[in-house]
Amino acid sequence: MAKAILMASGMGTRMRPLTETTPKPLIPVLGKPMIKTVIDGLIRAGVKDIYIVVGYLGDKFDTLLKEYPDLRILKNPYYETVNNISSIYVARDILRSDDCFVCEADLYVMDDDLFADHPDYSAYYGIHRDGFVNDWGFETDDDGIITRVGKGVTDCPNMVGVSYLKKNEAAMIADAVEDRYGKLGYENLFWDDVVDSITDDLKLKVWPIKEGAIAELDTVDELHELERKLGER
Repeated sequence: MAKAILMASGMGTRMRPLTETTPKPLIPVLGKPMIKTVIDGLIRAGVKDIYIVVGYLGDKFDTLLKEYPDLRILKNPYYETVNNISSIYVARDILRSDDCFVCEADLYVMDDDLFADHPDYSAYYGIHRDGFVNDWGFETDDDGIITRVGKGVTDCPNMVGVSYLKKNEAAMIADAVEDRYGKLGYENLFWDDVVDSITDDLKLKVWPIKEGAIAELDTVDELHELERKLGER
């Protein structure tokens, strides 16, 4: 069964003041920390080896070990000065070792089968959006292979913060991250920028998911809006 890497190093500045004392993935939605919806979904899918890469207020994540004693925590000492390429760099040996989910930890998962219904090929999870979206998304060729991962796409699937990588592609990405790390400009890179740089060597596709299966929360207003919608169900 696949392993999982959860990226939880960020400082969550857009969700202040809540994140001044609590790391963003531990912010509760209707009483349940966001990261627990990700962990629970992975466990339901049979994933046993789950690694959380922590940075900002990293010690706060130790509370999860009481409920999930099999979790493993990796510390990212670079989180203050390097973008999230640093989290994958810290976890690169895990990424090389097996099929692997790579997830942002500040997601709220509403589809219980989100991880269980994974593809049998390497893929980013995505939701199609019509028109231009100034956010992360994917351009693909006629065979559905991703040719570009980047910001600013038109009539394309948008990124939702989850990917599933077969061991071969996972190892290639880990090698590329290791090769890029420490070189000019690496501090500003997302790990997805590295993926974009080697799309010709990969066979990544988009795994479409339904609207409402998952929520990415960046601001306090978005948190309150999601809680309002969930409360109306």
